[in-house]
Amino acid sequence: MPDLLSLTDLQLTSEQREIQHLARDFAKTEITPYAAQWDQDAHFEPSLIKKLGDLGFLGMLIPEQYDGLGLDTLTYLVALEEIAAADASAAVLMSVHNSLPTQMLLAHASESQKHQYLKPMARGELLGAFALSEPGSGSDAASLSAQATQNGDHWIVNGTKSWVTSGPYAGVILTQLRTDNSTTRKGGKGIGTFIITPDLPGFHITKKEDKMGLRASPTVHLVFDDMRVPADRLVGDPSLGLTYALQSLDNGRLGIAAQSIGIARAALDHAITYAADRKQFGRPIKDNEAIQFKLADMTTRVTAARTLLHAAARAKDAGVRVTQAASMAKLTASETAMWVTTQAIQIFGGYGYIKDYPVEKLFRDAKVTEIYEGTSEIQRIVIARELYT
Repeated sequence: MPDLLSLTDLQLTSEQREIQHLARDFAKTEITPYAAQWDQDAHFEPSLIKKLGDLGFLGMLIPEQYDGLGLDTLTYLVALEEIAAADASAAVLMSVHNSLPTQMLLAHASESQKHQYLKPMARGELLGAFALSEPGSGSDAASLSAQATQNGDHWIVNGTKSWVTSGPYAGVILTQLRTDNSTTRKGGKGIGTFIITPDLPGFHITKKEDKMGLRASPTVHLVFDDMRVPADRLVGDPSLGLTYALQSLDNGRLGIAAQSIGIARAALDHAITYAADRKQFGRPIKDNEAIQFKLADMTTRVTAARTLLHAAARAKDAGVRVTQAASMAKLTASETAMWVTTQAIQIFGGYGYIKDYPVEKLFRDAKVTEIYEGTSEIQRIVIARELYT
């Protein structure tokens, strides 16, 4: 089977290739043999947190002064693709932690907060999560209603958060809460970001979602019932929390693009192997032009999506604002993942529709990449808006 990474590999440094192979070997031994069972049982494997932390994969983008590896965005995304090719659920743990809570703390937290929370997060001792969405506010994030009211040296918090990835295992949850008490909606203003930990009085984990895909990644609702949050848990300006969150979503969207490419690549790899092994009418189905054209289109789309992602990562590492590029990469990669996994099932035929073969899981895992951290429709809005800024 050809090396489908060769085009982009040519531009990787020796250190990046070394980390790529480290991630690939780790995934092969620690994730791939168990991923199907974890999916079937909807089982989150907590030992992955320590194992990823020991490799430094939970602090890849955090500077060494805060106990991270201080690596560039591209190196992180190359490693993330390898984890995603083995299991998208393991990849989303790594993606959310590296892209959202740690980057928000790095950019906006006080030095005291960085030492108390960011350092152990970089070491993999605390898993990070992100709580922006609510049952009534998804794409319209500014309409969130969970309320934080200042009371002396604490904030009293009431409300519900939904779609919280890794919620039951997170030690630090960066949470957006409305800090103004006005009954008139003020959009994105008057929203703060807070460091929430599960030991706070009034913190409750409630419904765990029974999902179509990413079944080994727990997604939960959080309920805050007169939760008392110390004042020093507020990150930065109490009115700019949504701004911080949206800025971090540029990082998150690059991570979801890498996850998507890993899913698509795995489906393509399986399809190539199956087409060579499966015989009909006395010959391998890969000899049929219809199958060849599918594989050609699948290969082209995966390579194009990866090339766009790597270009966006290099731009970010060069200090360029990548809001549009991140949305382009996420949109292209997620729709590629959905399309490639669909074609893989078609190549497998009836066997692609059953759990005995891996492509149906990849298909289920791919769908959410078109939805979370900004739907495909939202990505198109962002891309178009950026044309005029």
